Amino acid sequence: MSNAVSNVRQGGESAFSQSEYAERISRARANLQAAGIDVMVVTGPENIFYLTGQQTPGYYTFQALVLPVDGEPVFVIRQLEYFNFISNTFISDAAIYTDGDDPVNFLVDMIQKKGWGGRRVAIDKRGWFLPIAVYEALQSKLGKLYDGAGTIEQLRAIKSPAEVAKLEQAARYVDAGMRAGLAAVKAGASENDFVAAMLHASISAGSEYMGMEPLVSCGPRSGIPHGTWRRRKVAEGEPAFLEMAAVHDRYHAALMRSAWVGKPPQQAIDMEKACQEALQAALDALKPGEPCEAAHLACQAVIDRAGYTDAFKKRTGYSVGISFAPDWGEGSILSLYTGVKTELRPGMAFHIPPALRIYGQFTVGVSETVVVTETGCRVLGTLERPMLVV
Repeated sequence: MSNAVSNVRQGGESAFSQSEYAERISRARANLQAAGIDVMVVTGPENIFYLTGQQTPGYYTFQALVLPVDGEPVFVIRQLEYFNFISNTFISDAAIYTDGDDPVNFLVDMIQKKGWGGRRVAIDKRGWFLPIAVYEALQSKLGKLYDGAGTIEQLRAIKSPAEVAKLEQAARYVDAGMRAGLAAVKAGASENDFVAAMLHASISAGSEYMGMEPLVSCGPRSGIPHGTWRRRKVAEGEPAFLEMAAVHDRYHAALMRSAWVGKPPQQAIDMEKACQEALQAALDALKPGEPCEAAHLACQAVIDRAGYTDAFKKRTGYSVGISFAPDWGEGSILSLYTGVKTELRPGMAFHIPPALRIYGQFTVGVSETVVVTETGCRVLGTLERPMLVV
């Protein structure tokens, strides 16, 4: 293995500099100490990536960053992922298990050998990838497990300048994809044609694999939320709905646009106009010092005045940044919604997608990915917002 390691440069494919990760780990340790936690077992791929740079499609197998307040972190990883880990991170200590090992027992043995077994050990309980069986097994072997949820996420909420630069790149890719998708909308073209154009253009522009597939549908299918392409062809007089994300170093920017083949009905025109005005109201309200709910309340007020309250029963936006499947957002970190009093701060990033629909008939909507600035917010995309009529 030593010869193989010499062929893979430590941190050679890392998304950020070693100093950026060192600063993040230092701030994470400060949060752990403030929470009375001695050792944090980090299992969520987003949090792992934020702290170390490790990224792999193989996160479906067990991996964990064990981060003590004092001492060097240890990365528990499957042997197949070891060289991926070397290439992506600057962490020097890896505990490598094989496919014949029980990963939980392996992790517990490592914690015990490090002398951390009797300490206050926490885990990120709210992650996507912590099965109940794994949690219960760790709890039975280590005793009480403390809840470390939020200790890393609160750091991720505010993006550094280097992170914002990743989002800007992703926004360029998603612009390219959406531009191509809209250009593909014409009578007789299929949903698959739209998505093929979107993915080809965004990936050609530089995008990596995204955390969730494009949400694309046409005709009456577009009136079903979260519909995906299923070969249907759009006909004259029908709508098309396109939403997608693109990715740079796991940082996602998303975009939503509407199109209509032929003249849209007046109801669709009116609803799309309300979406446009609601988006702008949300953007105008997105200012540092304001609570997250302010943007939602501004958006909702426009929807309500237009008479579409019953058609808008969701949050106005959600945090975006690091994502792995099954999502392209960071909605578990921050939402723009009623009752969310978290103060907006420069560096926070959001996808804001107001949409209105008549179920089973059509959806219209428009969105932007934005970053909060010192004075308001900055839109990262460049595409025209009005519904495309072809």
